Amino acid sequence: MIDPKGEEDFEDEGRDLQAEIEAERVAEALVFASSQPVSEGFIAERLPRGANVHAIMLRLKEQYAPRGVNLVQVEGAWAFRTAADLSFVIRRDDNEVKKLSRAALEVLAIIAYHQPVTRAEIEDIRGVQTSRGTLDVLMEAGWVRFRGRRRTPGRPVTLGTTRDFLDHFGLEELRDLPGLEELKGAGLLSGRIPANFNIPSPSMNDELTEDEDPITQMDLEELGLLAPRSTSED
Repeated sequence: MIDPKGEEDFEDEGRDLQAEIEAERVAEALVFASSQPVSEGFIAERLPRGANVHAIMLRLKEQYAPRGVNLVQVEGAWAFRTAADLSFVIRRDDNEVKKLSRAALEVLAIIAYHQPVTRAEIEDIRGVQTSRGTLDVLMEAGWVRFRGRRRTPGRPVTLGTTRDFLDHFGLEELRDLPGLEELKGAGLLSGRIPANFNIPSPSMNDELTEDEDPITQMDLEELGLLAPRSTSED
């Protein structure tokens, strides 16, 4: 005769199940309370040591999949967002980003697919000069950022997209960007593009490349993002 599980075994299983449920509740609350996507590292710091954060988030994602609010992954972080098929009923007039001009859309697309890319490279691809105002609009929207400086004469600044860009357009990562045919169907590419035109596969690595240097305090001052530090001492 096989002995049934002892009472202690059942108690242990019950405690483990309760711990998993509590960990899910904590993770759920952390994401819900944040206005920005929450990293798994941030969640792990607030859960018991050894908790499998990724597995917890995947379980929560599955639980929320059929609901009006979904748990989505954005570049390794997590956020609650309105289900895609219900977005039309949600008005976001107060937070809606100013509608982008055709030029801004073109520049944003080039940065997304070609990053890291410099302003001169953007102009070479578009065939026209890019105004500073166009880049300012994209940066104010929080979709474009300065990445670094290219190790070439003049050390031009390189540009890339942000996590907010992925979040706004409902992308988990850059590989989810639409392909050539999808862009044509959306009217974002003109019919005058060369027959051999190809869209490059976007870089999946957010780290600086071998020909990029990091942005320094002096660079930020030069770019007008910080006030110059005083050289005199009080």
